[in-house]
Amino acid sequence: MTLEHYNQRAAAFWEGTRTHDVSQNVAALLKYLAADAPSTILDLGCGPGRDLKTFAELGHTAVGLDGSAEFAQMAREYAKCEVWQQDFLQLDLPVQHFDGVYANASLFHVPSQELPRVLLQLHASLKAGGILFTSNPRGQNQEGWNAGRYGAYHELDAWRQFMTTAGFVELEHYYRPPGLSREQQPWLASVWRKA
Repeated sequence: MTLEHYNQRAAAFWEGTRTHDVSQNVAALLKYLAADAPSTILDLGCGPGRDLKTFAELGHTAVGLDGSAEFAQMAREYAKCEVWQQDFLQLDLPVQHFDGVYANASLFHVPSQELPRVLLQLHASLKAGGILFTSNPRGQNQEGWNAGRYGAYHELDAWRQFMTTAGFVELEHYYRPPGLSREQQPWLASVWRKA
């Protein structure tokens, strides 16, 4: 149902998000990648391709992945990158292939009971020392349906537990958007290294 929600609203979603400034998130991933770019980066939940195109324009080998057929096609056309259409609950990723995985506003759609398996798949897809960036709307560990989409809203300690159990080491975390009080920062961003 979540994928169908996005498929039916793909054009409106693109118009509503194409100018969002997520440069802080892009920079958070890139600063931990090896300095000798280009890096191979998976944009997990790439949507219509906004950030995918940014990584490609910065000289990286960027691959998109999205479960929405509409988004995958839009991303191919917009970013001019390879884009895989895959459901997060049925990932088929190459092993030790990516230097970095960028999961901006995507992993929160994975139910908590499935999250450990998905994180292990992402861990396996990263090269030794690879970097995983995540940004999710935060909450008090509640999950369920909201306006046609499934979401899991974790607080920092719970998110850390999922990540460390999957074999990741925390490098940093921060709340977004910057410059506001914590009550006005609904997003939890974090950067992790494959142990």
